[in-house]
Amino acid sequence: MKRRNFVLGAAGLGVAALWWAKPSDHGAPYLPYFRALNEELKRNGPMEPVLVIDLDRLDQNLDQVMHTLNSANKHYRIVEKSLPSPKLIDYIAKRSGSHRLMSFHQPFLNHDAEIFPHFEILMGKPLPVQAATRFYQDLKGEFNPTKQLQWLFDTPQRLLEYVELAKGLGTTLLASLEIDVGLHRGGARNNAELKAMLDVIAAHPQYLTLSGFMGYDAHVGMGVPPILGSPQELLAKAMVRYQGFVDFARSEYAALWRDGLTLNAGGSPSYALHAGEALSNDISVGTALLKPTHYDIETLKAHVPAAFIATPVLKKVGPIMLPAIDQRSRIFSWWDPNQRETYFTYGGWWRADYESPKGLQFNALFGHSANQEIVNGSPATGLSVGDQVFYRPQISESVLLEFGDLVILRGGKIVDRWPVFVA
Repeated sequence: MKRRNFVLGAAGLGVAALWWAKPSDHGAPYLPYFRALNEELKRNGPMEPVLVIDLDRLDQNLDQVMHTLNSANKHYRIVEKSLPSPKLIDYIAKRSGSHRLMSFHQPFLNHDAEIFPHFEILMGKPLPVQAATRFYQDLKGEFNPTKQLQWLFDTPQRLLEYVELAKGLGTTLLASLEIDVGLHRGGARNNAELKAMLDVIAAHPQYLTLSGFMGYDAHVGMGVPPILGSPQELLAKAMVRYQGFVDFARSEYAALWRDGLTLNAGGSPSYALHAGEALSNDISVGTALLKPTHYDIETLKAHVPAAFIATPVLKKVGPIMLPAIDQRSRIFSWWDPNQRETYFTYGGWWRADYESPKGLQFNALFGHSANQEIVNGSPATGLSVGDQVFYRPQISESVLLEFGDLVILRGGKIVDRWPVFVA
Protein backbone atom coordinates (compact mmCIF):
# COMPACT_ATOMS: atom_id res chain seq x y z
CA MET A 1 0.00 0.00 0.00
CA LYS A 2 1.24 3.49 -0.82
CA ARG A 3 0.74 6.67 1.18
CA ARG A 4 0.37 10.30 0.24
CA ASN A 5 3.29 12.51 1.15
CA PHE A 6 2.25 16.15 1.75
CA VAL A 7 4.66 19.00 1.02
CA LEU A 8 4.31 22.59 2.28
CA GLY A 9 3.59 25.41 -0.16
CA ALA A 10 5.64 28.60 -0.25
CA ALA A 11 3.39 30.35 2.28
CA GLY A 12 3.92 27.55 4.76
CA LEU A 13 0.21 27.53 5.70
CA GLY A 14 -0.82 24.08 4.69
CA VAL A 15 -0.69 21.34 2.14
CA ALA A 16 0.13 22.58 -1.33
CA ALA A 17 1.09 19.47 -3.28
CA LEU A 18 0.52 15.73 -3.30
CA TRP A 19 2.83 12.86 -4.22
CA TRP A 20 2.74 9.13 -3.90
CA ALA A 21 5.59 7.70 -1.86
CA LYS A 22 6.65 4.45 -0.26
CA PRO A 23 5.37 4.10 3.32
CA SER A 24 7.94 4.38 6.12
CA ASP A 25 9.01 1.57 8.39
CA HIS A 26 7.66 1.78 11.91
CA GLY A 27 11.08 1.76 13.52
CA ALA A 28 12.59 -0.56 16.10
CA PRO A 29 14.69 -0.37 19.25
CA TYR A 30 18.47 -0.72 19.17
CA LEU A 31 19.95 -3.97 17.99
CA PRO A 32 22.02 -5.60 20.79
CA TYR A 33 25.34 -4.25 19.50
CA PHE A 34 24.13 -0.66 19.55
CA ARG A 35 22.21 -1.07 22.80
CA ALA A 36 25.47 -2.04 24.52
CA LEU A 37 27.39 0.72 22.74
CA ASN A 38 24.77 3.27 23.76
CA GLU A 39 25.19 2.31 27.42
CA GLU A 40 29.00 2.42 27.15
CA LEU A 41 28.95 5.89 25.62
CA LYS A 42 26.48 7.14 28.22
CA ARG A 43 28.74 5.88 30.99
CA ASN A 44 32.17 6.71 29.60
CA GLY A 45 31.76 8.82 26.47
CA PRO A 46 32.03 12.60 26.19
CA MET A 47 28.30 13.06 25.39
CA GLU A 48 29.08 14.96 22.22
CA PRO A 49 29.38 13.85 18.59
CA VAL A 50 32.15 11.27 18.21
CA LEU A 51 33.58 8.98 15.57
CA VAL A 52 33.84 5.47 16.99
CA ILE A 53 36.29 2.87 15.66
CA ASP A 54 35.62 -0.74 16.68
CA LEU A 55 39.01 -2.47 16.66
CA ASP A 56 37.50 -5.95 16.76
CA ARG A 57 35.62 -5.25 13.54
CA LEU A 58 38.60 -3.48 11.99
CA ASP A 59 40.77 -6.52 12.80
CA GLN A 60 38.31 -8.76 10.99
CA ASN A 61 38.53 -6.58 7.88
CA LEU A 62 42.30 -6.21 8.04
CA ASP A 63 42.79 -9.94 8.46
CA GLN A 64 40.66 -10.46 5.35
CA VAL A 65 42.84 -8.02 3.41
CA MET A 66 46.10 -9.59 4.58
CA HIS A 67 44.94 -13.15 3.90
CA THR A 68 43.99 -12.14 0.35
CA LEU A 69 47.19 -10.22 -0.42
CA ASN A 70 49.59 -12.60 1.32
CA SER A 71 48.17 -15.54 -0.59
CA ALA A 72 48.82 -13.62 -3.82
CA ASN A 73 52.33 -12.55 -2.75
CA LYS A 74 51.49 -8.85 -2.93
CA HIS A 75 52.58 -6.03 -0.64
CA TYR A 76 49.92 -4.13 1.30
CA ARG A 77 50.04 -0.31 1.18
CA ILE A 78 48.12 1.60 3.86
CA VAL A 79 46.04 4.49 2.50
CA GLU A 80 46.53 7.43 4.84
CA LYS A 81 43.65 9.63 3.59
CA SER A 82 41.10 6.95 4.51
CA LEU A 83 42.66 6.29 7.92
CA PRO A 84 43.88 9.78 8.89
CA SER A 85 45.10 9.13 12.42
CA PRO A 86 48.75 8.45 13.32
CA LYS A 87 47.85 5.90 15.99
CA LEU A 88 45.35 4.19 13.70
CA ILE A 89 47.98 3.91 10.96
CA ASP A 90 50.54 2.67 13.49
CA TYR A 91 48.09 0.04 14.75
CA ILE A 92 47.36 -1.18 11.23
CA ALA A 93 51.05 -1.18 10.33
CA LYS A 94 51.96 -3.31 13.33
CA ARG A 95 49.13 -5.78 12.81
CA SER A 96 49.73 -6.09 9.06
CA GLY A 97 53.52 -5.83 9.11
CA SER A 98 53.36 -3.20 6.36
CA HIS A 99 55.56 -0.11 6.36
CA ARG A 100 54.22 1.10 3.04
CA LEU A 101 52.02 4.19 3.04
CA MET A 102 50.11 6.15 0.42
CA SER A 103 49.80 9.89 1.13
CA PHE A 104 47.67 12.52 -0.62
CA HIS A 105 48.15 15.85 1.16
CA GLN A 106 51.36 17.80 1.74
CA PRO A 107 50.76 18.72 5.43
CA PHE A 108 49.93 15.08 6.18
CA LEU A 109 52.97 13.98 4.20
CA ASN A 110 55.19 16.02 6.50
CA HIS A 111 53.52 14.45 9.53
CA ASP A 112 54.05 11.00 8.00
CA ALA A 113 57.75 11.65 7.43
CA GLU A 114 58.23 12.79 11.01
CA ILE A 115 56.06 10.19 12.75
CA PHE A 116 56.98 7.21 10.55
CA PRO A 117 60.62 7.91 9.59
CA HIS A 118 61.22 4.34 8.40
CA PHE A 119 58.13 4.02 6.18
CA GLU A 120 58.24 4.07 2.40
CA ILE A 121 55.68 6.49 0.96
CA LEU A 122 54.00 6.64 -2.44
CA MET A 123 52.02 9.74 -3.32
CA GLY A 124 48.46 8.89 -4.33
CA LYS A 125 47.99 11.93 -6.56
CA PRO A 126 50.25 14.41 -8.35
CA LEU A 127 50.87 17.51 -6.25
CA PRO A 128 51.62 21.02 -7.49
CA VAL A 129 55.36 21.63 -7.33
CA GLN A 130 54.76 24.37 -4.78
CA ALA A 131 53.40 21.75 -2.38
CA ALA A 132 56.49 19.61 -2.90
CA THR A 133 58.65 22.65 -2.19
CA ARG A 134 56.84 23.17 1.12
CA PHE A 135 57.38 19.51 1.98
CA TYR A 136 61.14 19.89 1.71
CA GLN A 137 61.10 23.21 3.57
CA ASP A 138 59.15 21.67 6.47
CA LEU A 139 60.87 18.27 6.50
CA LYS A 140 62.10 17.16 9.94
CA GLY A 141 63.75 14.05 11.28
CA GLU A 142 65.46 11.03 9.76
CA PHE A 143 63.16 10.43 6.79
CA ASN A 144 65.15 10.29 3.55
CA PRO A 145 62.95 11.27 0.58
CA THR A 146 65.65 10.32 -1.90
CA LYS A 147 65.09 6.66 -0.98
CA GLN A 148 61.70 6.62 0.77
CA LEU A 149 59.34 8.93 -1.13
CA GLN A 150 57.88 8.26 -4.57
CA TRP A 151 56.36 11.38 -6.12
CA LEU A 152 53.55 10.72 -8.59
CA PHE A 153 53.62 12.24 -12.07
CA ASP A 154 50.87 12.45 -14.66
CA THR A 155 52.44 14.63 -17.37
CA PRO A 156 55.89 15.48 -18.75
CA GLN A 157 55.23 19.11 -17.86
CA ARG A 158 54.90 18.24 -14.17
CA LEU A 159 58.07 16.15 -14.35
CA LEU A 160 59.95 19.14 -15.77
CA GLU A 161 58.69 21.35 -12.94
CA TYR A 162 60.03 18.85 -10.42
CA VAL A 163 63.36 18.68 -12.27
CA GLU A 164 63.79 22.37 -11.48
CA LEU A 165 62.90 21.67 -7.86
CA ALA A 166 65.46 18.87 -7.70
CA LYS A 167 68.11 21.12 -9.21
CA GLY A 168 67.49 23.74 -6.55
CA LEU A 169 67.63 21.14 -3.80
CA GLY A 170 70.61 19.32 -5.26
CA THR A 171 68.82 15.99 -4.91
CA THR A 172 67.30 13.12 -6.84
CA LEU A 173 63.57 12.41 -6.82
CA LEU A 174 61.87 9.04 -7.13
CA ALA A 175 59.30 9.22 -9.93
CA SER A 176 56.25 6.97 -10.08
CA LEU A 177 54.17 7.41 -13.22
CA GLU A 178 50.39 7.48 -13.24
CA ILE A 179 48.89 5.27 -15.94
CA ASP A 180 45.26 5.18 -17.04
CA VAL A 181 44.04 1.59 -16.82
CA GLY A 182 40.39 2.46 -17.44
CA LEU A 183 39.35 4.94 -14.74
CA HIS A 184 40.17 7.87 -17.07
CA ARG A 185 41.15 10.23 -14.25
CA GLY A 186 44.52 11.23 -15.66
CA GLY A 187 47.93 9.80 -16.32
CA ALA A 188 49.31 8.23 -19.47
CA ARG A 189 46.50 7.04 -21.73
CA ASN A 190 48.73 5.33 -24.26
CA ASN A 191 52.35 4.47 -24.97
CA ALA A 192 52.97 7.81 -26.68
CA GLU A 193 52.01 9.71 -23.52
CA LEU A 194 54.02 7.31 -21.38
CA LYS A 195 57.00 7.81 -23.70
CA ALA A 196 56.81 11.57 -23.20
CA MET A 197 57.19 11.10 -19.45
CA LEU A 198 59.91 8.47 -19.72
CA ASP A 199 61.85 10.75 -22.05
CA VAL A 200 62.00 13.41 -19.33
CA ILE A 201 63.29 10.89 -16.79
CA ALA A 202 65.86 9.55 -19.25
CA ALA A 203 67.07 13.08 -20.02
CA HIS A 204 67.59 13.98 -16.35
CA PRO A 205 69.06 10.93 -14.61
CA GLN A 206 70.80 13.06 -11.99
CA TYR A 207 67.42 14.43 -10.82
CA LEU A 208 64.83 11.74 -11.57
CA THR A 209 64.79 7.98 -11.02
CA LEU A 210 61.94 5.80 -12.26
CA SER A 211 60.41 4.07 -9.24
CA GLY A 212 57.31 2.46 -10.73
CA PHE A 213 53.75 2.87 -11.94
CA MET A 214 50.42 3.54 -10.29
CA GLY A 215 47.32 2.25 -12.07
CA TYR A 216 44.28 3.04 -9.93
CA ASP A 217 41.22 0.95 -10.81
CA ALA A 218 38.38 2.02 -8.53
CA HIS A 219 35.96 1.65 -11.44
CA VAL A 220 36.45 -2.11 -11.28
CA GLY A 221 34.47 -2.58 -8.08
CA MET A 222 32.04 0.33 -8.21
CA GLY A 223 30.70 3.07 -10.43
CA VAL A 224 30.26 1.08 -13.65
CA PRO A 225 26.82 -0.38 -14.48
CA PRO A 226 26.95 -4.20 -14.50
CA ILE A 227 25.70 -4.27 -18.08
CA LEU A 228 29.06 -2.78 -19.13
CA GLY A 229 31.06 -5.54 -17.49
CA SER A 230 31.47 -7.53 -14.32
CA PRO A 231 34.22 -6.53 -11.85
CA GLN A 232 36.26 -9.52 -13.02
CA GLU A 233 35.92 -8.50 -16.67
CA LEU A 234 36.79 -4.88 -15.93
CA LEU A 235 39.86 -5.88 -13.93
CA ALA A 236 41.03 -8.17 -16.74
CA LYS A 237 40.81 -5.25 -19.18
CA ALA A 238 42.60 -2.95 -16.72
CA MET A 239 45.47 -5.37 -16.28
CA VAL A 240 45.84 -5.84 -20.03
CA ARG A 241 46.34 -2.08 -20.26
CA TYR A 242 48.74 -2.14 -17.29
CA GLN A 243 50.76 -4.96 -18.87
CA GLY A 244 51.03 -3.00 -22.10
CA PHE A 245 52.55 -0.01 -20.31
CA VAL A 246 54.98 -2.23 -18.42
CA ASP A 247 56.06 -4.08 -21.56
CA PHE A 248 56.63 -0.81 -23.40
CA ALA A 249 58.74 0.72 -20.63
CA ARG A 250 60.75 -2.44 -20.08
CA SER A 251 61.57 -2.89 -23.76
CA GLU A 252 61.99 0.72 -24.88
CA TYR A 253 63.62 2.12 -21.74
CA ALA A 254 65.64 -0.81 -20.49
CA ALA A 255 68.19 1.54 -18.91
CA LEU A 256 65.51 2.94 -16.61
CA TRP A 257 63.95 -0.40 -15.74
CA ARG A 258 65.08 -2.46 -12.77
CA ASP A 259 63.77 -5.30 -10.66
CA GLY A 260 61.68 -4.27 -7.69
CA LEU A 261 59.91 -1.29 -9.20
CA THR A 262 56.62 -0.52 -7.48
CA LEU A 263 53.71 -1.69 -9.63
CA ASN A 264 50.86 -0.26 -7.60
CA ALA A 265 47.23 -1.08 -8.26
CA GLY A 266 44.02 -1.80 -6.46
CA GLY A 267 41.99 0.19 -4.01
CA SER A 268 39.31 -0.84 -1.55
CA PRO A 269 36.68 -1.70 -4.21
CA SER A 270 39.01 -3.93 -6.21
CA TYR A 271 41.76 -5.24 -3.95
CA ALA A 272 40.30 -8.73 -3.53
CA LEU A 273 40.20 -9.28 -7.30
CA HIS A 274 43.92 -8.64 -7.61
CA ALA A 275 44.63 -12.01 -6.03
CA GLY A 276 43.87 -13.42 -9.47
CA GLU A 277 46.52 -11.47 -11.43
CA ALA A 278 50.29 -11.75 -11.26
CA LEU A 279 51.47 -8.35 -12.57
CA SER A 280 50.99 -5.90 -9.70
CA ASN A 281 53.09 -6.19 -6.57
CA ASP A 282 51.74 -3.35 -4.43
CA ILE A 283 48.05 -3.03 -3.50
CA SER A 284 46.52 -0.02 -1.72
CA VAL A 285 43.63 -0.49 0.72
CA GLY A 286 42.19 1.97 3.22
CA THR A 287 38.45 2.51 3.37
CA ALA A 288 37.68 -1.23 3.23
CA LEU A 289 39.00 -1.53 6.79
CA LEU A 290 36.12 0.66 8.02
CA LYS A 291 33.47 -0.05 5.36
CA PRO A 292 31.32 3.09 5.25
CA THR A 293 28.01 2.90 3.41
CA HIS A 294 29.37 3.97 0.01
CA TYR A 295 31.37 0.74 0.11
CA ASP A 296 28.45 -1.62 0.59
CA ILE A 297 29.43 -3.37 -2.62
CA GLU A 298 29.75 -6.94 -3.80
CA THR A 299 33.55 -7.03 -3.72
CA LEU A 300 33.53 -6.10 -0.01
CA LYS A 301 30.73 -8.41 1.13
CA ALA A 302 33.15 -10.18 3.50
CA HIS A 303 33.85 -6.89 5.32
CA VAL A 304 31.89 -5.44 8.22
CA PRO A 305 31.23 -1.82 9.25
CA ALA A 306 33.84 -0.72 11.80
CA ALA A 307 33.27 3.04 12.04
CA PHE A 308 30.20 4.80 13.43
CA ILE A 309 29.19 8.34 14.29
CA ALA A 310 27.43 8.60 17.64
CA THR A 311 25.70 11.70 18.96
CA PRO A 312 23.38 12.18 21.95
CA VAL A 313 19.74 13.18 21.82
CA LEU A 314 19.38 16.65 23.35
CA LYS A 315 15.62 17.02 23.12
CA LYS A 316 12.56 14.81 22.66
CA VAL A 317 9.52 16.89 21.78
CA GLY A 318 6.82 14.51 20.53
CA PRO A 319 5.06 14.56 17.13
CA ILE A 320 6.59 16.69 14.41
CA MET A 321 5.72 20.41 14.70
CA LEU A 322 6.79 22.47 11.71
CA PRO A 323 7.35 26.22 11.73
CA ALA A 324 4.49 28.40 10.51
CA ILE A 325 1.85 25.66 10.27
CA ASP A 326 2.09 24.68 13.95
CA GLN A 327 -0.84 22.40 14.93
CA ARG A 328 -1.55 21.62 11.31
CA SER A 329 1.68 19.59 11.43
CA ARG A 330 -0.25 16.75 13.05
CA ILE A 331 -1.27 15.57 9.57
CA PHE A 332 2.32 14.42 9.02
CA SER A 333 2.56 12.33 12.18
CA TRP A 334 -0.92 10.92 11.51
CA TRP A 335 0.09 9.87 8.00
CA ASP A 336 3.62 8.71 8.85
CA PRO A 337 4.29 6.73 12.08
CA ASN A 338 7.94 7.68 11.79
CA GLN A 339 7.09 11.31 12.47
CA ARG A 340 5.33 10.64 15.77
CA GLU A 341 8.50 11.34 17.72
CA THR A 342 10.84 14.26 17.13
CA TYR A 343 14.39 14.38 18.43
CA PHE A 344 17.03 17.08 18.23
CA THR A 345 20.59 15.77 18.32
CA TYR A 346 23.91 17.30 19.30
CA GLY A 347 25.20 18.41 15.88
CA GLY A 348 24.35 16.91 12.53
CA TRP A 349 24.40 17.37 8.75
CA TRP A 350 27.14 14.78 8.33
CA ARG A 351 27.90 12.72 5.26
CA ALA A 352 26.41 9.69 6.94
CA ASP A 353 23.35 7.46 6.98
CA TYR A 354 21.16 6.54 9.95
CA GLU A 355 22.13 3.18 11.37
CA SER A 356 20.42 2.67 14.74
CA PRO A 357 17.73 2.65 15.98
CA LYS A 358 16.10 1.59 12.71
CA GLY A 359 13.35 3.79 11.33
CA LEU A 360 14.95 7.17 12.03
CA GLN A 361 14.70 9.69 9.22
CA PHE A 362 15.68 13.19 8.23
CA ASN A 363 12.85 15.72 7.92
CA ALA A 364 13.33 17.49 4.60
CA LEU A 365 10.59 20.04 5.37
CA PHE A 366 12.36 21.22 8.51
CA GLY A 367 15.79 21.08 6.93
CA HIS A 368 19.33 20.25 8.04
CA SER A 369 21.18 21.79 10.96
CA ALA A 370 24.84 21.32 11.87
CA ASN A 371 23.97 22.56 15.37
CA GLN A 372 20.83 20.61 16.35
CA GLU A 373 19.71 18.21 13.66
CA ILE A 374 16.06 17.21 13.65
CA VAL A 375 15.50 13.45 13.57
CA ASN A 376 12.08 11.83 13.36
CA GLY A 377 11.09 8.33 14.31
CA SER A 378 8.26 6.25 15.67
CA PRO A 379 7.72 5.64 19.40
CA ALA A 380 9.05 2.12 18.77
CA THR A 381 12.59 3.46 18.58
CA GLY A 382 12.47 3.92 22.34
CA LEU A 383 14.94 6.82 22.40
CA SER A 384 15.18 9.12 25.41
CA VAL A 385 17.17 12.28 26.04
CA GLY A 386 20.82 11.26 26.49
CA ASP A 387 20.57 8.19 24.27
CA GLN A 388 22.81 8.00 21.21
CA VAL A 389 21.77 8.17 17.58
CA PHE A 390 24.16 6.09 15.49
CA TYR A 391 25.16 6.76 11.88
CA ARG A 392 27.45 5.03 9.42
CA PRO A 393 29.71 7.44 7.52
CA GLN A 394 29.20 7.37 3.77
CA ILE A 395 32.97 7.68 3.24
CA SER A 396 35.92 7.74 5.63
CA GLU A 397 38.55 10.22 4.43
CA SER A 398 37.58 13.73 5.55
CA VAL A 399 34.64 12.54 7.69
CA LEU A 400 37.07 11.06 10.21
CA LEU A 401 38.63 14.51 10.63
CA GLU A 402 35.41 16.21 11.75
CA PHE A 403 35.08 14.89 15.31
CA GLY A 404 38.41 15.41 17.04
CA ASP A 405 39.96 12.37 18.67
CA LEU A 406 38.60 9.02 17.53
CA VAL A 407 36.88 6.94 20.22
CA ILE A 408 38.46 3.50 20.19
CA LEU A 409 36.52 0.37 21.19
CA ARG A 410 37.78 -3.05 22.15
CA GLY A 411 35.35 -5.68 23.34
CA GLY A 412 32.57 -3.09 23.26
CA LYS A 413 34.40 -0.85 25.76
CA ILE A 414 36.09 2.49 25.23
CA VAL A 415 39.82 1.85 25.60
CA ASP A 416 41.46 4.97 24.15
CA ARG A 417 41.13 8.23 22.22
CA TRP A 418 43.32 8.57 19.12
CA PRO A 419 44.03 12.00 17.61
CA VAL A 420 43.59 12.61 13.89
CA PHE A 421 45.88 14.50 11.53
CA VAL A 422 45.74 18.29 11.61
CA ALA A 423 46.55 20.18 8.44
